[in-house]
Amino acid sequence: MALFSAPRGTQDILPEDQPYWRHIQERIHYIAQLYGYQQLDTPIFEATALFKRGVGETTDIVEKEMYSFLDKGGDSITLRPEFTAGVVRAYLEHGMHVRPQPVKVYSIGPCFRYERPQAGRYRQHHQFNVEAIGEQDPAVDLEVMSVAWHLYEDLGFKGLSFQVNSIGCPKCRPEFLKVLVEYYQGHVDDICDDCRRRLKRNPLRLLDCKAERCQPIIDGAPSMREYLCDECAEHFQTLLGYLDALGRPYTVSHRLVRGLDYYTKTVFEVWAEGIGAQNAVCGGGRYDGLAEVLGGPPTPGVGFASGLERIVLTMKHQGIEVPALPSPQVMIAPLSQQTKVMAMKLAGDLRTAGIGALTSFGDRSLKAQLRQANRQGMAYTLIIGENEAESGQVTVRDMARGEQHSIALEEVTSWLSQRLM
Repeated sequence: MALFSAPRGTQDILPEDQPYWRHIQERIHYIAQLYGYQQLDTPIFEATALFKRGVGETTDIVEKEMYSFLDKGGDSITLRPEFTAGVVRAYLEHGMHVRPQPVKVYSIGPCFRYERPQAGRYRQHHQFNVEAIGEQDPAVDLEVMSVAWHLYEDLGFKGLSFQVNSIGCPKCRPEFLKVLVEYYQGHVDDICDDCRRRLKRNPLRLLDCKAERCQPIIDGAPSMREYLCDECAEHFQTLLGYLDALGRPYTVSHRLVRGLDYYTKTVFEVWAEGIGAQNAVCGGGRYDGLAEVLGGPPTPGVGFASGLERIVLTMKHQGIEVPALPSPQVMIAPLSQQTKVMAMKLAGDLRTAGIGALTSFGDRSLKAQLRQANRQGMAYTLIIGENEAESGQVTVRDMARGEQHSIALEEVTSWLSQRLM
C-alpha cells in the first residue's frame, strides 16, 4: 500500500480522464468568445474579509467551509471558495467601470470548500465562472443563462431545463422574510437543527434545506414572488418572456434560493437529465448589491458558476464521448547501444517537424519493442539496427498491416508526414 493518499475531498485527475477536462475547457473558451466574454484570472487566495463581507458572515461557506489561515505577515488569508467576490474586487480595483458596460468576463480554476464530499463535489473543485458586470437589463440575465445552456448543449447533455426564481431586492425582501419567519416559527419542532439555526441567522436559506423532514414545511412556505416590488416583478416577468421567446424549458421554483448573501432578483440553475438527486449542473443569479458591500459604487451584476467535476460526472453518466488527446504515433526501436544515438537524433528531427515520436529505452529485444509499440497504439515503428545504421536506411514497420519498408534516413520525416499529418 502507498504510504500517503490524496487528502479527503480531493482527487487525482489521471491521464485517462484528461480528455474530458481538455475537451470541456476548449469548449468553454470557444463558447465564451462567441458571446464576447474575456478571460480574467484572479488569485487563488484573497483577504478573508473579502469573503466575509461579500459572501456573508452567516452563510455556510463563511461559517463552516472556508480554508482560512494567517500568513507569515499575520494577515488572514482564505483560499477562494468561489469566484464572484474576487472578480468584483478586481472590477473595482482596476477601474473597469470606465470600460464599455457590461464588462463580460469568465474564469476557470480551483476553489476550496471544507464540506462533505459527495458525487461530483470535492473540497478542492474546479469552476467555470461567468460574470457580466455593470448592466441591470434582464436581457443580460438571459445572455448569461444562454452561455451556460450553450455550453451544456454543445457538450451533448440531454434533458436540459432551467429552474428560475426571483428573491427580490433589499426593498421588498424584508417583508417576505418577516412572513417566512412567522410561518416557520409555527413549525420549529418539525424542522432540522440546521434550519433552527437558519431561522435566526439566515432565514432565506430555509427554503434550500435538503433534509427530508423539512420538505413538507418548504412545500407549504410562502412564495417570494407574491411579495416582489414592482421593479423586481417586472424584471422577472421580462426574463420569463425572453425564455418563452427562445423556447427554453423552465420551471419557476419558489424553493430556489442561493446560499450567498449577495444575490438579488434573478436566481437560476441548469438541470440535466439522469444524474441523481442533485440535478443541477450550474447555479447563478444577479448580485446588484455586491459592489457596494465591497466599498464600490452601486454596480449591477449577474453570473453563474459550474463545477467541472460535475460536468465530467454528467458526461460519463450520459455516455457522452470526447475526442482522444493527440499522442505519438511513431515508435523508434534501436537494436543496439550504438544505434541509440541515431534513434534519439531521429526522434528530435521528427518532433521538430511536428510528428510525435517515442524512443524505446533499456536493452529490449526487437520483439519486445514491437509488442510495446502495439500496446501503445503506434501506427509505425522505425527499426534501426547495425545494418540500417551502415546503409543510412530505416526499416519502417506498418503496425496495422505488418508490412515493412526500407526508407532512406533523410526521407523518413517527409514519408511519415504524408501519411500522418
